[in-house]
Amino acid sequence: MMRKNPALIYTAVMGILIFAFSLFNAEAKPVFDSEQAFKYLLKQCDFGPRPPGSEAHEKTCKYLISELKKSSREVVTQEFIGKTTHKNLDLTNIIAHFGKDSDHKILLAAHWDTRPYADRDPDPENRDKPIIGANDGASGVAILLELARIFHKHPPDIQIIMVLFDGEDYGMITEDMFIGSRYFARNLKDEWRPDYGILIDMVGDKELDIYKEPYSYRFAPDIVEKVWSLAEKLNLDGIYHELGPPVLDDHIPLIEEGIKCIDIIDFNYPYWHSLEDTPDKCSAESLGIIGKLLVELVYSENH
Repeated sequence: MMRKNPALIYTAVMGILIFAFSLFNAEAKPVFDSEQAFKYLLKQCDFGPRPPGSEAHEKTCKYLISELKKSSREVVTQEFIGKTTHKNLDLTNIIAHFGKDSDHKILLAAHWDTRPYADRDPDPENRDKPIIGANDGASGVAILLELARIFHKHPPDIQIIMVLFDGEDYGMITEDMFIGSRYFARNLKDEWRPDYGILIDMVGDKELDIYKEPYSYRFAPDIVEKVWSLAEKLNLDGIYHELGPPVLDDHIPLIEEGIKCIDIIDFNYPYWHSLEDTPDKCSAESLGIIGKLLVELVYSENH
């Protein structure tokens, strides 16, 4: 009869326990649900075009606030009059807070309004009609709503300030655009001032092509390299190291106020500012790529 070796038994048991513990931890790690994110995209589009002043804009605002209140420890709205060249607009920035009290803060942002006219539509008769904005508007918000759910279940060790900007896509000239981000930047509370910010815009395109945005790289090169290096480490498709075209977007007003902010944007989108910017041009997979990147970024910043 063979005698049992206590040392071997101990080693085997410990190996099993370590393996089981690793499986538990793997399951406990935050996982970005790309299908749920796509449902958030569809829900926004179900309201129809969402330009300021429309009934759909009002309904979408209430929906976004309600969704964020399910997850955030605090939701604050900035209701203000946005002055444009031709009219004044009733606008609302939506700000949600996540994570633990920490001096380390990251801002995550997207715009939630849609353009009131399809000025780049191939058909001239469509160019005064409002767009659905599945990619240009709904995609960034969809990712943030799914991140909000994750942050609620797995509070980060750092502070996350999530902002949904209004009035980004209203005008034909830059003075009539980025209204919400400009208001936020100029009225930034000290306790909201982040170490850096990340704007996501037009990130749902099925054919994802994201390059380093030049204004981001000029004013926050260290943040660009941090994010793109992480994307390379994760072996994410559709994110490239080359510089793309410069883009005026909601990150510019933040940069002008001295905040390091980068723009993650796919500007190679043939349906931009047209009636064809619809959910069928977007995919859960693309939302998942950016969502996974941001999850890894936030939880790698944990102290």
